[in-house]
Amino acid sequence: MTNATDLQTNSRIHELLKKHFGYDEFRPNQKEIIQNVLQGKDALAIMPTGGGKSLCFQLPALALNGTAIVISPLIALMKDQVDALQANGISAAFYNSSQASEEQQKIWDELQNGALKLLYVAPESLSLLQPLLNTIAISLFAIDEAHCISSWGHDFRPAYTRLGHLKQQFPKIPLIALTATADKATQADIMQQLRIPKAKKFITSFDRPNLYLDVRPGQNRLKQISSFLKNFRNESGIVYCLSRKSTETIAAKLNNSGYHAQAYHAGLSSEERNRIQDDFVNDRIPIIVATIAFGMGIDKSNVRWVIHYNMPKNIEGYYQEIGRSGRDGLDAHALLFYSFADVIQLRKFMQGTPTEAYQLAKLERMQQFAEALSCRRKALLNYFGEHLFEDCGNCDICTAPPEYFDGTLLAQKVCSAIYRLKGTEPLGMVLDVLRGAKNAAVYDKGYQHIKTYGAAKEVSWRDLQQYIIQMLNQGILEIRFHEKGRLLLTPLAEKILFENKKVQLAHILEADEKKKAVAEINKPAATSLFEKLKVLRAVLAKDMGVPAYVVFSDASLKDMEQKMPTSEEEFATILGVGQAKLEKYAEPFLKVISVHQGSNVKPTSKKKRKKTKKGDTHNETLKLYEEGLSISEMAEARNLKETTIISHLSYLFQSVDSVDLNRFITSEEKAAIQKAKETLTDSEGLKPYFEYFEQKMPYWKLKFGLALLDSES
Repeated sequence: MTNATDLQTNSRIHELLKKHFGYDEFRPNQKEIIQNVLQGKDALAIMPTGGGKSLCFQLPALALNGTAIVISPLIALMKDQVDALQANGISAAFYNSSQASEEQQKIWDELQNGALKLLYVAPESLSLLQPLLNTIAISLFAIDEAHCISSWGHDFRPAYTRLGHLKQQFPKIPLIALTATADKATQADIMQQLRIPKAKKFITSFDRPNLYLDVRPGQNRLKQISSFLKNFRNESGIVYCLSRKSTETIAAKLNNSGYHAQAYHAGLSSEERNRIQDDFVNDRIPIIVATIAFGMGIDKSNVRWVIHYNMPKNIEGYYQEIGRSGRDGLDAHALLFYSFADVIQLRKFMQGTPTEAYQLAKLERMQQFAEALSCRRKALLNYFGEHLFEDCGNCDICTAPPEYFDGTLLAQKVCSAIYRLKGTEPLGMVLDVLRGAKNAAVYDKGYQHIKTYGAAKEVSWRDLQQYIIQMLNQGILEIRFHEKGRLLLTPLAEKILFENKKVQLAHILEADEKKKAVAEINKPAATSLFEKLKVLRAVLAKDMGVPAYVVFSDASLKDMEQKMPTSEEEFATILGVGQAKLEKYAEPFLKVISVHQGSNVKPTSKKKRKKTKKGDTHNETLKLYEEGLSISEMAEARNLKETTIISHLSYLFQSVDSVDLNRFITSEEKAAIQKAKETLTDSEGLKPYFEYFEQKMPYWKLKFGLALLDSES
């Protein structure tokens, strides 16, 4: 039964969701995870990339007293998230060893004064904060990319293993671990190492239905890529390669073909890598050709495609990399080129490593995914323990399916053999038993006496192996890599054994018989309004010194395009528009929409006011300026936001000789801005100036001062 306190909590978190993040509804599991944290309980959240993990600790941080300490692996990721939080009117900062001592001291002061709601820190830098942690109010600990703590995971980082002490040092503070990629072994290891054995586990669907999954033979890859990119002109995308040399070669060839691409790899200087990454985030470079290290720290929402030039070494890595596309929920395309040469090269990389057998098992599973003859989404989700019973209709297999046959009887034989082997044996032994192999491994264990021994002896070893792989991909079977690769039955297998559920298997074809082409998604061309909104977004982002998606995601722009808001009240209903963004951006975006519509309807505030003809809104402000009113007085008289009046005055200063911005800024302030301009000679946008003045001079004064200096020069 819901009590009054629960109702108040629900009302409060919904209010924070709309005010700061601009959303009306939570995504799956977000609300439950947030409520769990607000109750002071630990949690493990497994959510797909783009599923809204960050909100699960950012919103509780706003609702609770104190500062949330967020452990995150990459500085670039911290900066992007802090920029996005600050754009939403939330006090946040990041801390690392590369910052100047003055900047670090400023963060320490803000922490001690309780001025920060969230502080991001890398695991390697957490020890630097230890003297301070016991002296401040901490609301929660959030461990992002938590799979990095586990040697079972695909991106193990030793510094993460030291995070287990947090629960010992602060037993009463809730700890939430979050990741997008963790199989069952990794999940268990995360909980054990972080010492949160009783944490509630929240597993959101790994399904990203907006991603089209596509696997093609690895012949003539550059020719295929060039053809593929014709459908994605000026759209952001990433090409992943195995080697540094490949990134440079492919980037050069793409540039020669008329595309704008940059190579990215660890051999470049940190300054060069930062520049390339910044250009990509800010839409100055549409294509990055990179090694797999690229993208982990990027929260860019409008990546429309990801190409794997070479096959990844495991499904976790593949899933994380394709997850960097379509984070705004719009259609995206994940293309993987597969060749056995890649498999051989990856095997060489793994030879002699401490976890060689484990890595090889995961590589084999990746290879099985690439060779799948049934719905790829089923195979992908099954790997993470999630079972999809219907074909997805959004992968190359579903859009160009192979020839199937009724494989129910064969599937029953395979399931029966695994059942009689008590789920203790790997694929090789299951094959030997089904084909009636007469070898020592079978005879020593007495498996020649079980009922299913030789039950599929008429099927060749290779074909039977492929059929079992199809059953793995369909979610009928499960493989436990961390338990010597043993095969287990899933609930779906029980329906096949005991309820005679039908199974469709694909005929095994020779390589030269396999389909040569698959359907591509026909992407609708962006409308002119969407392009205009993107241009405005880019201008505003450059002015503020932040990535474009921090202003608005593509999904928000699409929502504007669809809803065509004409007032601030209507603009507030747009996806991603919270209170801070409503005040900052309503006026310029509504103006673009109004001009595009070719109407005389001008943006109106929530309170009704007399309509004005197109162009009259600036003239109304000009009249008030000529009467000598201040900015606040003009805003009150016109029932507009002060930010709107400031925008009008900036426009009028450029177009009307009688408007002088010196009225709103002192000579001392202008002189200080002049000095800052001489210091920040290579800086773009207003943000460097804002930071130069330690955030004490507002953006509008900086804008006015620079405009005056430019006009005088």
